[in-house]
Amino acid sequence: MGPRGEVNPGGLASYAELKRFVTDRPGHDRRYAIDPTKIERELGWKARHDFDGGFAKTVDWYLAHRDWCEAVQVGNYRRERLGLASR
Repeated sequence: MGPRGEVNPGGLASYAELKRFVTDRPGHDRRYAIDPTKIERELGWKARHDFDGGFAKTVDWYLAHRDWCEAVQVGNYRRERLGLASR
């Protein structure tokens, strides 16, 4: 089963098998960090979601829009913007 209880596509033992590390960016896959202090202080901007919540929402979106993902993978993507209506 997948992370949201759906059937695991392609018979993978786990979704971790889908991770691919690339050689052209060594070190970049280890840690990503953003310090929003300056934008919060100077502009009063605050992130709508914390990282974990935003990541979970992103995964949920991709799982709910598999037809779009498949179109991208086969080259049928025409840069349509999706997901804006769900705000």
